[in-house]
Amino acid sequence: MSVILITGATGFVGRGLCSRLLAEGRDVRCAVRQPSSTANSVVVGDIGPDTDWGQALNGVDTVVHLAARVHIMEDTASDPLAEFRRVNVDGTLNFARQAASAGVKRFVFISTVKVNGEETLPHPNPLPLGEGMAHCFTEQDTPHPQDPYGISKHEAEEGLRSVAEETGLEVVIIRPPLVYGPGVKGNFASMVRWVNKGIPLPLGSIHNQRSLVALDNLVDFIITCIDHPAAANQTFLVADGEDLSTTELLRRVGQAMNKPARLIPVPMSVLKVGARLFGKEAMAQRLCGNLQVDISKARKVLGWTPPVSVEEGLRRAVE
Repeated sequence: MSVILITGATGFVGRGLCSRLLAEGRDVRCAVRQPSSTANSVVVGDIGPDTDWGQALNGVDTVVHLAARVHIMEDTASDPLAEFRRVNVDGTLNFARQAASAGVKRFVFISTVKVNGEETLPHPNPLPLGEGMAHCFTEQDTPHPQDPYGISKHEAEEGLRSVAEETGLEVVIIRPPLVYGPGVKGNFASMVRWVNKGIPLPLGSIHNQRSLVALDNLVDFIITCIDHPAAANQTFLVADGEDLSTTELLRRVGQAMNKPARLIPVPMSVLKVGARLFGKEAMAQRLCGNLQVDISKARKVLGWTPPVSVEEGLRRAVE
């Protein structure tokens, strides 16, 4: 049986992935920063250009690299981009080169849709159902990362492709949008709390479209990329396959909790003006902007279909 090494195993996605793989009887090894109670774990310390992966990689066939420096609300680093590059670029490429030297066959890298960009444009004349999607991110788009996290992930992708060419290591790149599920934190968790407390929200007239991915769908897709021969040296976008407006998402969250979402229909133009006045333009962009991804490549190349519906994914996230 092949040994699968997972970094970021104690994180939100890592816990879900390890749980599923162990339930399937897979041989899983978890790379952790410091000693922990995580089963089958090996301590590697902080990830960077000098990390020694020798012990962790011994006998490993496949790597899933989830660990990364992610978005930090109040970053205290004097040069945030340099710090993102140290961990996400230099640390990843050091890891990949050691993996190739150790005989690892496949390196699955969890990147981000931020490599594509921050926002897609709405179509002025929506296409009839069944005739495809317009203005959605695809794997063929020219990358347009805009923040240090997205820039570092894009540079890591480029470096991994070079390592693959030099060594024969099979690299699979996965770019998810916002992931939600049991244990989710950040903005999604805040939204759930707002609805749970019955707080009136001025978000009842937002007609955007955003792609999300349920944790169980992302985990299923990662496992598909571990196993499927056609995934080698490919880049994939992944999502639930159903896009929602912020207004509809809040309503669905309320339905999942059997509580009505108290939404006040405030025009988006008013929301954006208010956000600008209070310095919350980035938050307004996430709430009001469009971000849609096309997962047709995953469907065609891997025959993958999201196994969990949005309704079920939200139910699991809030229960």
